Amino acid sequence: MHSGSISYPRIREILARPCKCFGFFQFHTCFYCSKVAFVAKKASCELTSRFYDYPFAYTRFNAYFSSFSVRNFNSGSHFLSNSSVQFMGRDNFDDGNGDYAKFRDMGVRDSGELCLFDDHNGGRQKNRNLKFGDFDEVEEEEEEGEEGRDCRDIDDNFMILNSCNGHRVQREDVWRVELEEDEFRHPLVREICRLIQLRSAWNAKLESDLRYLLRSLKPRQVCAVLLSQVDERVALEFFYWADRQWRYRHNLIVYYIMLEILSKTKLCQGAKRVLRLMARRGIECQPEAFSYLMVSYSRAGKLRDAMKVLTLMQKAGVELNLSVCNTAIHVLVMANRMEKALRFFQRMQLVGITPNVVTYNCLIKGYCNMYQVEDALLLIAEMPSKNCSPDKVSYYTIMSFLCKEKQVKEVRDLMEKMSKDSNLFPDQVTYNTLIHMLSKHGHADEALEFLREAEGRGFRIDKVGHSAIVHSYCKQGRIDEAKSIVNEMLSKGCSPDVVTYTAVVDGFCRIGKLDQAEKMLQQMYKHGCKPNTVSYTALLTGLCRKGNSLRAREMMNVSEEEWWTPNAISYSVVMHGLRKEGKLSEACHVVREMVSKGFFPGPVEINLLIESLCQEGKMDEAKKFLEECLNKGCAVNVVNFTTLIHGYCRKDDLEAALSLLDDMYLSNKHPDAVTYTTVIDALGKNGRIEEATDLTMKMLKKGLVPTPVTYRTVIHRYCQMGRVEDLLKLLDKMLSRQKCKTAYNQVIEKLCSFGNLEEADKLLGRILKTASRTDAKTCTMLMESYLSKEMPLSAYKVACRMFNRNLIPDLKLSEKVIKQLMLEGKSAEADNLMLRFVEHGCHSPQFE
Repeated sequence: MHSGSISYPRIREILARPCKCFGFFQFHTCFYCSKVAFVAKKASCELTSRFYDYPFAYTRFNAYFSSFSVRNFNSGSHFLSNSSVQFMGRDNFDDGNGDYAKFRDMGVRDSGELCLFDDHNGGRQKNRNLKFGDFDEVEEEEEEGEEGRDCRDIDDNFMILNSCNGHRVQREDVWRVELEEDEFRHPLVREICRLIQLRSAWNAKLESDLRYLLRSLKPRQVCAVLLSQVDERVALEFFYWADRQWRYRHNLIVYYIMLEILSKTKLCQGAKRVLRLMARRGIECQPEAFSYLMVSYSRAGKLRDAMKVLTLMQKAGVELNLSVCNTAIHVLVMANRMEKALRFFQRMQLVGITPNVVTYNCLIKGYCNMYQVEDALLLIAEMPSKNCSPDKVSYYTIMSFLCKEKQVKEVRDLMEKMSKDSNLFPDQVTYNTLIHMLSKHGHADEALEFLREAEGRGFRIDKVGHSAIVHSYCKQGRIDEAKSIVNEMLSKGCSPDVVTYTAVVDGFCRIGKLDQAEKMLQQMYKHGCKPNTVSYTALLTGLCRKGNSLRAREMMNVSEEEWWTPNAISYSVVMHGLRKEGKLSEACHVVREMVSKGFFPGPVEINLLIESLCQEGKMDEAKKFLEECLNKGCAVNVVNFTTLIHGYCRKDDLEAALSLLDDMYLSNKHPDAVTYTTVIDALGKNGRIEEATDLTMKMLKKGLVPTPVTYRTVIHRYCQMGRVEDLLKLLDKMLSRQKCKTAYNQVIEKLCSFGNLEEADKLLGRILKTASRTDAKTCTMLMESYLSKEMPLSAYKVACRMFNRNLIPDLKLSEKVIKQLMLEGKSAEADNLMLRFVEHGCHSPQFE
C-alpha cells in the first residue's frame, strides 16, 4: 500500500468506517500528495453520497486534503476547495492523544457528530440532533393556586405517551456508576479534594496545581471527586471549572454522576444547565438523564416544570422508557397528585409500557400518603394478575404506614397475608424494619414486643435495633426503661455502641439530669466505648437548654484535651444558647471561631445574631459582624442585609441605611421588595416623602413586584402627609406592575382614620365598581366617620350609593343615621332610607 496507488474500493472501505477515516487520510497524505487530485476526482460522486451518512468523516477528509491542495498543487483541487463544508476545530476533541486516538477510544457510538445522521432505529432519529436551546423552554415558575390550569398543563405533558412505540423493546440501561472505595482514597482524588477545600484562599498557584492534577485524573476518579464533596454546589462549581479547562473534556459517566448528585438536591437550575451542556457537547442524552432533572424539579417543589421535562424529551426525540415513567409517577406521588399518577399509570399501559414492581410500589406509597390503605391492599392483590408479583418492599410500605398509626394488629395480619399469598416469609429484615418504624414514631413498647417475637423465632436483633428502642424511650423521657434495655444488651453479649450511649445521654439531658448525663459519658470509657462529637453535642444542648451556655462554652474550649472535635452543630448549639441568654458578644466570638475552623454559619444563624444586636442598639457591632461574615465567605443573603437596614431605620439613622442599601449592590446582593419597603417606610416616617417616591420608582424600574406590605406602607405614609394626588399617581404605576384589589379600599380607610373625609368620598366611586364585601366594609367605615363628625346627610348619601350597587348597609348603623336625620329635620331622607331597607326585605322595630 505504501508503493501502490490509493484504490477506489479502498476509499469506499474507509468511508464505511468513519472512525478510521481521519487516521487514514492523515497518514496517506504524506505519501500521496501528487495523487490526491486524481483520487478525489474519481471519488467525488461517492463522497457526495457518503456525506449524508458520515458528514464528520467527510469534513475531516475535506479539511486535510484541501490544505494539501493549496500548498502542493492546483490541478484537481477544484472539487475540495469549493466544498461548502467548513473545517471543524480540533478543540472540539481536546485530548492529548490526538484526533485518531480520540476516535479510537470513543468509537462511533460515543461521538455525537459521527452519529448525527446515523440511523440504527428504522428511520427514527434519536436525540443526537438535540438542540440545547430547547432546554430554555422549561420555565422556572412558582406553582400558583390555579388548580385547573395546573392540572391541564400536567395532562398536556401526558400526550408524549401517545408518540411511544408500543412494540419496541424496553431498555433499562440506567447510566449508574458504582465506584470502589479505593477510588475515593486515591492520592490524586484526596489531593484535589484538599485543594477544593482551600477555595476561600484561592490564588493562581493553587489553580495551576489543580489544573495540572485534573489532566491526570481518570473519569472514575473525577466522579469520586464530585461524590466526595459535602456541598453539592461546590461539586457543581468544580464540574463547571473543569469543563472550561484546555485539553480536557468530561467523560460521559461524569455528566451522569453530576446529574445524579443534583437529583438529590433542589438545584434544578444546575441540573438543567448540565443537561444543556451535554447537548452542546454532542453527548447522547439517555432518558435517565431527563429523569434526574425531573427529580430535582420535584425536590424544589416545581411539579409543573418537572412534568414539562416529558415534553422536552419529545422535542429532543428521546423515547420514554419504563424508568422515566416510574420517575414521573414518583414525582406525582410525592406532590400528592395521586389521581394524576393513576391516570399516567393507565396511559403508559395503553401505549405498551408494562409496569414493574417499582411502578406498583410508587402507587402503593401514594395511597399510603393519602391514608387510603384499603386501595393499597387492593393494588397488591391486583399485581399477580398483571404478571407482577409484589415484593417485600410492597408490604413494608404499608407496614410502615400502619406502624405510624400504631395499628399493630393490622401489621400482624399483613405479615400473615405476605406469607400466605406471596410466599414471602418474615425474616430478620422484616422485624428490623418494624422495630425501626415503630421506634421512629414513638411506639417503643410495640417495638419491644416485635423484638421479643423475633428473638423467640431465632432471629438475632443487632445493636442497631436495640438502639432504636432506647432512643425512642429516651425521647419520651422514660430513662429507666432505656437503661434496662442497655443492661439487657450487655447480658446478651450485644455490646452497646456509641449511638446507644449517646441516646441515653440525650435522654438524661431532656429531663434535666445533666449530672447523670456527664456520668454516662464517663461510664462509656469503662465499657470500652469512646464518646464522639455527637455525644458531647448532646450534652452541650442540654447545658444550653438549662441556661448554662457559658459552661458549654468552656467544654468546647477544652475539647482537645478530651479528644473530641466540635463540629458545625456544636458551634451552632452554643451560639444559640448564648444568644438566648443575651450574651451577644460571646455568641459573636463563637461564630468567629466557627468560621476560623472551617465551619460556616448559615444565613438563619447570622440573621438571628444580627437581629439580637440590633434590638440592643449595637448597630456598629452588628455591621462589623456582617462584614466579617461576608469577607470570610459565609452564606450572607439579602435577608441579613435587610435586618441590619431595618435596625438602622428603627434608630432613625437613615443615612447609614441608605449607604448600606448601596453597599448591597457592591456585594452582589440585590435588594428585594422587602428591603425597599423598609427604607421607604422609614423615609415616609421622617417626612422625606420625595425620597420615598424616588426609591419606590427605582424599585419598580428594577422589575421588583410590590408586596401587600409595600402597598400598606406607601398608603399609610402618603395619607398621613395628605399627599393624596401624589399617592394616586404612584398607585397607578404600582398597580400596573402588581394588582392589588384592596388598594383603594386601604386609601379610603386611611383617609377616614386621618379625618380627610372629603378626599375619601371622592375615591368612593373607584371601589364601588366591584361591590364586594370589602367594599361594603369600607363604606361602613366612611359612614361611621361621617356620623362621628355629625354629618348624617353625607352618611345617607353613602348608604344610597351602596343600595345602587346592591350592597346592604349595616342595619344598626343606618338606624343611627336615620335618627340623626330626623333630629336635623331631614325627614324625607330618613323616610327614603327606611323605604330602601324595606324594599330589600330588611325590617327593624326602629323603622316603625
